[in-house]
Formats: sequence, C-alpha cells, structure tokens
Amino acid sequence: MADTFNYRIDHQGSLVRPAELLAARAAGDPEALNAAEARAVEEAVVLQRRLRCTVVTDGDFPREDFRSAVLDGVSGFRRTGERDADGLVRWVAESLPKADGPLAADRGARLAELTVIAPKVALPSPAYLAATTFDPSLAGNGGPASARELGEALAEIVQAEIGRLVAAGVRLIQLNNPLLLARLATEPAEGGALSFEDALAVEALAVRLDERPEGVRIAVAPGHAAPAAVDRARAERLYGTVAADRWVLPFDRGTDAELDLVRALPEDRDVCLGVVDPAAAELEDIDTVLDRLDAAGEVKDLEDAALAPSRGFADVADRPLTDAETQRKKIVLVETLARYVWGNEF
Repeated sequence: MADTFNYRIDHQGSLVRPAELLAARAAGDPEALNAAEARAVEEAVVLQRRLRCTVVTDGDFPREDFRSAVLDGVSGFRRTGERDADGLVRWVAESLPKADGPLAADRGARLAELTVIAPKVALPSPAYLAATTFDPSLAGNGGPASARELGEALAEIVQAEIGRLVAAGVRLIQLNNPLLLARLATEPAEGGALSFEDALAVEALAVRLDERPEGVRIAVAPGHAAPAAVDRARAERLYGTVAADRWVLPFDRGTDAELDLVRALPEDRDVCLGVVDPAAAELEDIDTVLDRLDAAGEVKDLEDAALAPSRGFADVADRPLTDAETQRKKIVLVETLARYVWGNEF
C-alpha cells in the first residue's frame, strides 16, 4: 500500500519501563508520577529516534498493561484481585461501558508534539476485552446481556477513539487481540466468551473509518504465536471481514504455519512481520531471518511489508519480557534487517 515505507521499522508498542518510573508508580504520589511519566516518554522518544524506528510510541509508560487505555478510561468495569497466567489483572463488565472523553488521544497529541516521526498508539481490541471481561452470571443483573452486546458497545468506543487519534496526528493505530490466532488453527482453541463469528463482527465495527487521511494505517495484532497448523478458510475469513490496513503477524519461528498466515493475506493489505522474539535472551541469527524473509517474499510483495518484534517488550508494566539493554539490541537488529531487505529506502 502507498505509504508502507514510512513505517518499515516498528516495535509493537510497549517498552521496558525505567526503574525510576516503576518507583514513582509504587510511591503513589500522582504529581510525582505524572512528572516521571513525562520524563520517561521524552527519553523513550529520543531512544526510538536514535534506533531509527519509523514509528514512535510512548512505550505504554502511562499504563499498567496493554488494556489500560480503555479499561481505565470507561465506566462499567470492575477490577478484581485475580491475575491470569500472563500476569494480567482480571476485570469484569458489570454494565455496558461508557466513555466520557478521550482515552488515548490526548497522549497521542503530546507524542506528536515530541517528534516528526509518525506517532503510533496501541489499544486493546474490543473483541478481546469482551471475550475476557463478560461474566454470564451478571446478565440480567445489570450486566451486559451477552458478550456480543458488550463487544459492540466497546467497538463503538474504540472506533470513536480511533477518529480522535487520527485528528490528534497519530498515524498508526494498532488493536491488540492475543486470542485470534489460536482460533485460526485447524483445531481452533476457545476464544473466551465470544464466538469466532462474533469476534470478527466486533473487530470489523471498530476498524471502520470513513475517511483515512494520507498516511494513516489501522493495524490488528491477532496474537503472539502462530498455531501449529492454520485453517486457511478461517484465516481468509478473518482478513476478509476485518478491514484493517495492516496485520501484525508473528514470524520468529520459521514454521509453515507462519508462512500460511502471510499467504492468506489479501494483496491489498500490509503485513508487519514479527521477526525477533522479545522473550528470548539471545539475538536471532541474521542469515536465518533473511532466509525466512526470502520465503515470505515469494508469497507476499515485501514492498507492502514492515518488520518488528513478534510482540511488545512489556505488555504488563511490572512483568517485562527482557531487560532494557536486550530490548535495545533487539530493536537495532530489526533496523539492521530492514536495511538488508530495503536498503536505505525508508
């Protein structure tokens, strides 16, 4: 697609939080925390510029985890004391959500003021939130009547926020749904409270944007790992129903299933290939990754592609996947790989 080259080097969104920021959050002083967040974001922007990223995020520094931009900004959800296996605190929808104002657009606008590089903001997808927060025991007791109803309400909120982000100067908006790829398997996994069909319908509502200014992209990251085997028909249904401009796909294992996910993409969609694993301490071998990219180039025009890690470095603030130095090396490796593939044409 026309402006893909502007966003060749990405890093998903979340970065390892500096120790000073974690300490300020633990101290519980709101004023000191705001100051620490501002400093940390400014330093993160400088780091990304020096690492030659072609999109810039705030590292998710103002948020507890990748869902927080929505869960902290709307009514209707209750935080429980439970955590899942990934360290995410469980939330429950006690009523249909309502948003009283912007969720991330103000921060996106401030990010745009800090750099001329394209600002990017990541949000949790409405289908993911609905699938993980719907509680059937609350239906009829003030809670949403169904997960689909909850998802549609969230989709309207997210879709409106995408419009605000675009107006604020954000050029790449990514919706994260870690549950989707497992549902493309030949033996699909359960996806929480939403059926596969309902999940696609909800995501499709969120990504619709009647007017796309030049250079604006809406991306979907459907999961961190490809299934063992891909059901091609289900993959094509996902891509065909959810009209995202870019799909952010894991590509760090060299499996046939990863290639099948790329093969099923429509020609008019961009792909961002997650070629390095943030959770692995060792750096990937350049020749091995380039061989994988050559294989991808046989099924997808790499002019419509970008490179990134396969997931964020710290989707949960207090549970980073690596340390700051390894994170830096991984992003440098992504930049190096991009130059092997496209030269200096970005």
